[in-house]
Amino acid sequence: MLIERIYDQDLAQASYVIGCQRTGEAVVVDPRRDIAVYQSVVAANGMKITAVTETHIHADYLSGTRELAAATGATIYVSGEGGPDWQYRFASERLYDGDKITVGNIRVQALHTPGHTPEHLSFLVTDGAFSDQPGYLLSGDFVFSGDLGRPDLLDEAAGGIDTRFQGAKQMFASLRDKFLALPDYVQVHPGHGAGSACGKALGTIPSTTVGYERLYAWWGPYLAANDEEGFVQELLDGQPDAPFYFGRMKNQNRQGPAVMGERALLPELDLETVAKDLENDKVIFVDTRPNTEVHKGTVSGALNIPAGKSTATYAAWVVDPEREALPLVLLADGQEEAQELWDRLVRVGIDTVQGYVTGVDGLPLSIPRLIQPEDVDGFEAAMLLDVRAKGEHTAGHIPGSGQLHGGRVLWNLDRLPREGTIVTYCQSGVRSSVVASALRRQGYDVVELKGSYIAWAAREDSVTA
Repeated sequence: MLIERIYDQDLAQASYVIGCQRTGEAVVVDPRRDIAVYQSVVAANGMKITAVTETHIHADYLSGTRELAAATGATIYVSGEGGPDWQYRFASERLYDGDKITVGNIRVQALHTPGHTPEHLSFLVTDGAFSDQPGYLLSGDFVFSGDLGRPDLLDEAAGGIDTRFQGAKQMFASLRDKFLALPDYVQVHPGHGAGSACGKALGTIPSTTVGYERLYAWWGPYLAANDEEGFVQELLDGQPDAPFYFGRMKNQNRQGPAVMGERALLPELDLETVAKDLENDKVIFVDTRPNTEVHKGTVSGALNIPAGKSTATYAAWVVDPEREALPLVLLADGQEEAQELWDRLVRVGIDTVQGYVTGVDGLPLSIPRLIQPEDVDGFEAAMLLDVRAKGEHTAGHIPGSGQLHGGRVLWNLDRLPREGTIVTYCQSGVRSSVVASALRRQGYDVVELKGSYIAWAAREDSVTA
């Protein structure tokens, strides 16, 4: 049997290829939309993808289930659980508690494990060539290494009202009746790792076991004491901000993400043509350099979405394909980086990329305004905006600042002053630069705090030393 984990550091998301080496059949669980990685894995192992499935209707990324099925002819299997409000809207085979997908000697059995979402499934995997008992659990957003999936996303991202309490109670029951009923030796492979907003304290370890979580997870004592009330309170307390784009992902994943098909290589664009398109407001320029380089001069009206491990996340903060029809032009070192950037963007449903350029010389440039930490107190700002998470703000912030998570700013513009200057900051300056660039495109007068909170806190420490 083959089990291969495909991990996206950007979104802290794991998908899995499970294959039978005897028959050459494989099933993919929770694929992302740039599907070449799965095709490469099965090709290297002499296999063919015959089934594609997912654990639930995802909120943090756009599912590649339909994309992969269209490319391979594989059968789609999705949850039929959760009630009428949580049914997938595209053609597929439905899975209910106890149903099985068979690929050669391997049985993949669906377990209905609601809590994170009402329709959530986990998958028990049995390698029939060695045993008639399951040895692995693909737990999706049910059980993580050291944590559990958050039950409040339907409230935070899908328009629910107080569904978190019912979700937390369902999570308690799923743990008691499904997870803890499994043998301790069963290996647990979760759908996310540290950095995901789908839980509050996910571990960096890629897998765990039922026995380890039974003994050491924070929720173990609550289950042992049958303390549902204490469990619910602890699970819901301190959950992180949910970026607003989660609602778009949830809706599109339920309806069925658009199938892109095979994508051509991105073209390198002529700078003169790009300059004219920018002048006529026909494209959006995406400056992918670090904020320190952007602050030396960037294309006027550009979005700063830095290349790196959080490209997709930051892009989804500042680009809403449902409201913004203009195509993107990427700044990239060359063809390979441009394609990698585009792959990351399609994972959050940002598909319309016109091409790339390798430099900004010849394009209209401007220098973003910055303010030094020592000048903040005397600066007449209409608002001092902290774009970090709630927990970061609570742990320490600049007096007088208002907190609004960077992934929620563009959907809460009514909370920002239209007149006067907004000063933005985060922890180090990266997130602040991303958000500030988007606000400038919206016509706001924005100044960034140089060095952000770290620099301000260091100055305060030196003053009081």
